[in-house]
Amino acid sequence: MLEKDDILELLEFLLTTTYFAFRGEIYRQKFGTAMGSPVSPLVANMFMEQLERKLSATVPEYVRPKLWKRYVDDTLKVVKRGTVDKLTEFFNNLDDSGSIKFTYEVKTEGQLPFLDLLLNRTNSGGLKLSVYRKPTHTDQYLNFMSRHPIDECGENTA
Repeated sequence: MLEKDDILELLEFLLTTTYFAFRGEIYRQKFGTAMGSPVSPLVANMFMEQLERKLSATVPEYVRPKLWKRYVDDTLKVVKRGTVDKLTEFFNNLDDSGSIKFTYEVKTEGQLPFLDLLLNRTNSGGLKLSVYRKPTHTDQYLNFMSRHPIDECGENTA
């Protein structure tokens, strides 16, 4: 059975020894978790939960979100009109390391994309949800069994 210190040592090793190849060159990632690593969502959730606790305890009432929903590092907030810049500034000062920066999108024409949803405000004040695809989405998917060759950087060439 692993002890707590052993788990922390392994986690530190995983988070500080990430290497990746790009255009034939090998790089060492300086900060953060490796994209696609099984530990990445866990670490991102722990980080964001710690940040949320700090936010909840210290956010000024005049910028406190009316609604806060999060999936890993994507958040959906409903805020008072005219406070989004002040709230974003407050968020960006929460992380002492300065390694995370919050940005925002404001709803346009009653619509707001969040993850793979498009939230539409109805005339009665309710919400209508539909599937959202980014403008760059191509509807093209690789079949899992397609056996596309992998190039020297470890990426599918298709």
